[in-house]
Amino acid sequence: MIGYNVASDYLVDKSIATVLGAIGLLLLFLAWKTRLDIFEKMAPISWLLTGFYFFNDTSYYLEQPDYVLAMMSAICLPGSVGVAIWEKKATKKQFVEALRWFRGTVSVAGLPYLMIAHIPMLNVLAIWFVAWQSAALLSFAGGAKVTLGETYANPANGGKTNFDDWDGNKWFLTEDMSEFSFHTELLVNGEPIYINFVLACTAIQSMIIFVGAISVLDIGWKKRVRALFISLSLIHILNLFRNAGLIWLQMGYPDWRWMNLTIFEFGHAYASRFVSLAAMFLLALVLFEMLPKMHRHVLSLLSPFGVSNRSKQLMDHRGQK
Repeated sequence: MIGYNVASDYLVDKSIATVLGAIGLLLLFLAWKTRLDIFEKMAPISWLLTGFYFFNDTSYYLEQPDYVLAMMSAICLPGSVGVAIWEKKATKKQFVEALRWFRGTVSVAGLPYLMIAHIPMLNVLAIWFVAWQSAALLSFAGGAKVTLGETYANPANGGKTNFDDWDGNKWFLTEDMSEFSFHTELLVNGEPIYINFVLACTAIQSMIIFVGAISVLDIGWKKRVRALFISLSLIHILNLFRNAGLIWLQMGYPDWRWMNLTIFEFGHAYASRFVSLAAMFLLALVLFEMLPKMHRHVLSLLSPFGVSNRSKQLMDHRGQK
């Protein structure tokens, strides 16, 4: 993971897109929290700004290439346009409430993630927290003595720098960085294995989605705390096993190749991502049983695709039996 200039891989400069995204998320939060008419009217614009922030990464992921993330980024802008139009036209109570919940979910999830991603100390602390536990799990299982090596900053102008010696602002990111702004290397028995931990390895993106979706629900605090504890602890534990498993595979099968991919690259980019998405889906089903209100909001948001109607017909059919 060597720092390089990625400015050309974005539609607009990443710093500009980040500012626009932050404004959009803040306006969404205010629209959800205050319910003032002025912020309600600005909700459609807020969706467009937020959607463009994520859409801006599409060309970068195509260059990698990472077609899964490229596709997910690409649908953000048309998706946000659809939600913005819906915001202006929605009058039915169930849709108004679902859209308001969605505003809170996206803003409460997005704002803390932006803060962690753009405050170097928080970014590095999150990496250390998960990397240390993943290494400890693998060492405990008897695979080898896995420890943390140096932590590096990756400026966009090229050349990684030891984080302690990096002359950038450690409390607010003010310079262009590579996509993986900071990383911590792993050592096995004191030797590097060329596997590095970055922010994406912490599963914070997955956890923050559930934090947003659960914390803004209009339910009792005990239900909210219970749901947060179950979802966050499960995601964290599964991620530790995922990280440890990928490291073990790389150590055990260093010469394995498939379509010019090492076993770590294949497992990281495809296999573990598929398993992670499946686990997220199953966890969502569990939460739907615990939190029916969240389930209703999701079905309402999916109603343009006919999901809500089919689900209602299925429930009516079961009730008749």
